[in-house]
Amino acid sequence: MLWAQAREGSSPSFGISKMPKQKLPDKNFKWSPKLAYAIGLLTTDGNLSGDGRHISLRSCDIDQIKTFKKCLNLSNKIGAPKPAKQNGGRICYHLQFGDVQFYRWLLKIGLFPAKSYTVGPLKIPDKFFRDFLRGHLDGDGSITTYQDHYNTSKHPSYIYTRLFVRFISASRNHMEWIRKNVKKFLDIDGDFFERRPARKGYVSIWQLKFMKKESIKLLHWLYYKKDIPALSRKRKMAEQALAAITKIKRKVYTFH
Repeated sequence: MLWAQAREGSSPSFGISKMPKQKLPDKNFKWSPKLAYAIGLLTTDGNLSGDGRHISLRSCDIDQIKTFKKCLNLSNKIGAPKPAKQNGGRICYHLQFGDVQFYRWLLKIGLFPAKSYTVGPLKIPDKFFRDFLRGHLDGDGSITTYQDHYNTSKHPSYIYTRLFVRFISASRNHMEWIRKNVKKFLDIDGDFFERRPARKGYVSIWQLKFMKKESIKLLHWLYYKKDIPALSRKRKMAEQALAAITKIKRKVYTFH
């Protein structure tokens, strides 16, 4: 009778005691361009659950989810696409996996649950900072290029190609850390400013914006090889912008 109860999952008050689970030791993960890029994505679009085990990434770009999955060599299935209110109802994708050792390692380098407003400097090796920053750009950054026709009233040929690269975060401390590192590696400053919320109950967004000359230097540095992980859509934008600017011959214009 007692044996039958045990088989059915109704544990008796005596018998074989359940062995306690052995705690997994901490583990250090080897840095690489792929890992650093994945950390950049997690910093912007990722989430560490409060259970100390599960890590997830959300994105409205399936290419980004697939690249992240490949970088970490994950076999988990990508969740069915669903509309996301915070992204204007766009269809977004979700990938979640559980790894206690990786979770604890992320805590050590500076990531933690509910990090959006309070994340600060991260422990990223200098060698892999640009890979991390490229992931950050693909997550919450932007590359903008357009033709400026403002002065065509003076002369039809007065057309300028504008280029901007932006990084954003709800954490001022985190953005100041990024700016400091970009300055260290490239000797460019960018414009750092606060975008205040238009409605009550929302927080400020901190933005680091690089203008044309700085953006050219930055993009060449970020996309330093063909086989490094990157969101193909943004990489194509960067390559097209750099190619267009390279073809432009500088002219000296005299306005009357």
